[in-house]
Amino acid sequence: MSFVDRSDAGRRLASRMLHLRGEDVVVLGLPRGGVPVAAEVARALQAPLDVIVVRKLGVPFQPELGMGAIGEGDVRIVNPEVVAITHVTDAEIAAVEKRERAELDRRARRFRGDRRRTPLTGRTAVIIDDGIATGSTARAACQVAKAQGAARVVLAAPVAPPSACAALAADADEVVCLETPRHFMAIGEWYQDFSQTSDAEVISLLRAAGEEGPPAGAPRGGEVVIAAGAGIVLFAHGSGSSRHSPRNRFVADVLADAGLGTLLFDLLTTEEERDRANVFDIGLLAARLGAATQWLRAQPGLAGARVGYFGASTGAAAALWAAAEPGGDVAAVVSRGGRPDLAMPRLAEVRAPTLLIVGALDDVVLGMNREAQAQLRCENRLAVVPGAGHLFEEPGTLDRVAALARAWFTRFLAPAHARA
Repeated sequence: MSFVDRSDAGRRLASRMLHLRGEDVVVLGLPRGGVPVAAEVARALQAPLDVIVVRKLGVPFQPELGMGAIGEGDVRIVNPEVVAITHVTDAEIAAVEKRERAELDRRARRFRGDRRRTPLTGRTAVIIDDGIATGSTARAACQVAKAQGAARVVLAAPVAPPSACAALAADADEVVCLETPRHFMAIGEWYQDFSQTSDAEVISLLRAAGEEGPPAGAPRGGEVVIAAGAGIVLFAHGSGSSRHSPRNRFVADVLADAGLGTLLFDLLTTEEERDRANVFDIGLLAARLGAATQWLRAQPGLAGARVGYFGASTGAAAALWAAAEPGGDVAAVVSRGGRPDLAMPRLAEVRAPTLLIVGALDDVVLGMNREAQAQLRCENRLAVVPGAGHLFEEPGTLDRVAALARAWFTRFLAPAHARA
């Protein structure tokens, strides 16, 4: 079994953990790569999502050898056997802890902001990583969770070698792993997309989890409430993604802060996505996007709202196709790492001002976008983000995408007095 990306791994892992639904669970992702996996598990278990930030205490003259670990809440765990063998003094331990404590606090503030750590006392802590190699960090996380008061600790990962799973059984009450290959080389070989998870994605996932609704057991209604400011942006995600895309959610947060309404949704059902032909049926995706736009305009108070489309990958092609439909009445389109070539027959009919955003390192897609731009007859711009690849996982590049989208949508969706 191989995984498309961390979200796919999280959904598959969640299917093995449904027995935990109904328990008092807190899902804890090991930052950064473990958080997208944990987000899917938390969603399936209807449980709160948080990070568990731990730092290894390395022996001063041999940092790769762990003599203990620290966690939030002044948790400190020391391995007396390693200390005795290495003859490390209390003063040396204190010096290492002071340095690692400063880094731990910095990371915790970066990920959570002003939000407080989710308490674990008396609860089941489900610790998630995107994969386990040696298990040293996961083991420290289990020990820290217990020291923070967790009544039970479950450790879960999509892939790990059998030796690591066996060793971790000493620190976790339950270990869940989908794949335990005997010939284990690296975690990344089990993923089609193992690109680096950015701090921004972690922050966005934590924020989104906090906004997704009531905890498990609380009543859930079917009402959809959309708060629109100067205009509303509909998001069309790419193949292999979903409405929970951390990149799109990050951009949506930036747009919301600028006073724009946002709507993230799936263009296909889970069953439809299993047929790959549907994923690349741009006409079908565009029709769904158009139907969602019509539904939006039918909501109370939104009949005259200005609508924009933000599309990624194949979703960008669907956005352009839908914008070209007669009577589409779309005010602006933004494409992130898009495939406008898939909508080439309709590009000349697009009337909405269009911004194409591509990473400078994404050579193939950049070429496609340049060819597509030549076919556009509407107001348009091609923005190339320096140092960015296809997924904009490089530090600061997704922030640049969000800033470009915010400026474009604010310009074309906001009325003149709002822009002023």
